[in-house]
Amino acid sequence: MGNNLPLIIVSHGGGSDPIVHHDTAEKLADAGFVVVALRHPNDSAGGVDNSWFIERPTDVQRVLDYALRSSPAAEKIDPSRIGFFGFSRGGYTGLMLAGAIADYPFWLKSWIHMAVWAFHPDMPIQPSARDLRFKAFVIADPVTLFPDRESLRNVTAPLQLWSSQSGGQGVTPEKVAAVARDLPTKPEFHLVPNSTHSSFGMPCPATVAKVAGDFCADPPGFDRAAFHQQFDAQVLAFFSKNLPE
Repeated sequence: MGNNLPLIIVSHGGGSDPIVHHDTAEKLADAGFVVVALRHPNDSAGGVDNSWFIERPTDVQRVLDYALRSSPAAEKIDPSRIGFFGFSRGGYTGLMLAGAIADYPFWLKSWIHMAVWAFHPDMPIQPSARDLRFKAFVIADPVTLFPDRESLRNVTAPLQLWSSQSGGQGVTPEKVAAVARDLPTKPEFHLVPNSTHSSFGMPCPATVAKVAGDFCADPPGFDRAAFHQQFDAQVLAFFSKNLPE
């Protein structure tokens, strides 16, 4: 390991696990990035709680604090070269950290106040604010609660945005395209032909595909392994350009 290394934090999708993005993390690590792929405690394969939309940004900030202050790699990391990779709810998380302002539906606002009153008196009623330590973002098929330009007006860091063609799990290509349109700084935008939401997950070995169901299912003619070779290379190129030495 060298010195003054860039750091990337990876945020997985809802009810998922960091292993889903292992190929992207490995590509970055092999190129000299320090990579931290966290597991969100209340929104992972171990369990999902409605508090995810508040707690996810805080999860990431706590991991970043640890990485920069107390981790074995702390002295090797350049704090001016911090990037973020997020998929699905991880994409929502990244946009919040980049400065987006979410517009939550009424039922979610009601749940917040009920949960704080009855179960989580120490839980904040708003997610953490923009974190300027992050200098570049890669966002793939984000869950979006950002309805207009005003909600995204503070997102000015360099951003690479990916959209599947068919969407899934509440994400639609129209919603992702709206984020691309409403960002004040034009992102590097990629629409992946013939893909679904799950196509951004790792290529599935045969043993995984037998038990993973829809996660490993792609449209006819879509080669996930070939796509990820291209995807990982473009993610690496983006971070290398926007987190220079």
